[in-house]
Amino acid sequence: MDFEYKQIVVAVDGSEASEKAFYKALDIVRRNDARLILAHVVDSRTFATAEAYDRTLAERAEEYAKELVDSYVEIAKNAGITNLVRCVEYGSPKVKIAKDIAETFETDLIVCGATGMGAVERFLIGSVSENITRHANCDVLVVR
Repeated sequence: MDFEYKQIVVAVDGSEASEKAFYKALDIVRRNDARLILAHVVDSRTFATAEAYDRTLAERAEEYAKELVDSYVEIAKNAGITNLVRCVEYGSPKVKIAKDIAETFETDLIVCGATGMGAVERFLIGSVSENITRHANCDVLVVR
């Protein structure tokens, strides 16, 4: 029995690992004739405190998110992928990707990059990819 993925979320954050995940997702989207959901979560917790000192931080994060997702949309379109959706959310990437975004789009597969964190950081805060793997209700592909 062949299983096809129809709704594929790729989590992008501008890192090298997420770029590799993006290109892997493009291949999977093509093979499955699926819809690509380009997801970026602005981690609002990281600038909540700093924003008291710099009001433009949230605006810059939002602008970066838009430019990042737009650049990936352009690459996807140039690669022949036309069935795609932009998704920029705010909050914790660990929660938003695995739960909210995956449920909203009835996701079959989440593709994300492996963490760039060291062992101590992973122990203290856990990686986004690790949390997605643990909490998603669909298949997850972590790209190294």
